[in-house]
Amino acid sequence: MPVTQRADLDFANLPFAYQATDVNVRYTWRDGRWDQGLETDSQVLPLHIGATCLHYGQAAFEGLKIYEAKDGRVLCFRIDENAKRMQHSADTLLMQAPPVELFREAVLRAVRANQRFIPPYGSGATLYVRPLLLGGDARIGVKPADEYIFLVLVTPVGPYFKQGFTPTKLCVDETLDRAAPLGVGAAKAAGNYAAGMRGTMRAKQAGYGEALYLDAREHKYIDELGAANFFGITKDKAYVTPDSPSVLRSITNLSLRTLAQDLGYRVEHRPVLAEELRGFVEAGACGTAAVITPIEAIRFRDEEITYLPDGKPGPHCTELYRALTGIQVGDSADEYGWTEEIQL
Repeated sequence: MPVTQRADLDFANLPFAYQATDVNVRYTWRDGRWDQGLETDSQVLPLHIGATCLHYGQAAFEGLKIYEAKDGRVLCFRIDENAKRMQHSADTLLMQAPPVELFREAVLRAVRANQRFIPPYGSGATLYVRPLLLGGDARIGVKPADEYIFLVLVTPVGPYFKQGFTPTKLCVDETLDRAAPLGVGAAKAAGNYAAGMRGTMRAKQAGYGEALYLDAREHKYIDELGAANFFGITKDKAYVTPDSPSVLRSITNLSLRTLAQDLGYRVEHRPVLAEELRGFVEAGACGTAAVITPIEAIRFRDEEITYLPDGKPGPHCTELYRALTGIQVGDSADEYGWTEEIQL
């Protein structure tokens, strides 16, 4: 069933920012089980002042998008992968993860309760879903919580990079590390993003779209951007993306590696030396929020490495972008079983 009522919003010009919606969904883990959850219009949380999410960083989140297809169907993309990634983050931070089925239930419940905020097909906007897991009860000694809050909110958003599918510039920041070796960089932990804000804000102040980080141990290998994975394309059509224990497992990147192979690219998921930046013919940032953002140029030490001198997306990023988004919005056949229709 298609959306029958739409919120009075200028969907085509939405920023990537929070927009209040009708309902969020909350579940609590207490006494060894998850409750049935509740729907509320409250946009604030009652948290104990000693909650472990506040004091000791027991906080993890996810991000996924809901799309309207041309025929009015409402589609989600690889929702089970988001549930599994939250479980990985929870295991890393010693938290109680919601089971896959509970994660799915919560996401679908929040989408259905806020269906009037689903942007129309062709608007360039999507309904962004933010599942959030928090340690809830009081701790002064350093130890995991006994109670957890699992919250799902939704909000309609425009592109993460305000220009959408247009190139952005990056700078390699060698003075900061995003995550420690053998640390929690591969988890979608809230604290990772707090740590990355320094590099992101410094890059933006210098006129760049984002910072690109190197590995924290040797500062020789590419890790990722502050909020997206990195990939490069070689002249002999290899899709190269860093394999690092500190890089977040991007569901978008995982999907692109499958699509790239089917499109005739050789996929290389391996450590990538920073010196290799000079050898790529194109490069991109990818993630749920960014989708694919072509990289116009990267500032590396005293050199500006330019991939797109005319400032327009190149053929490789364009081909990959169309292949991915075609499946996500239902314009292309989904041969992989990645999309799922949500019955409103």
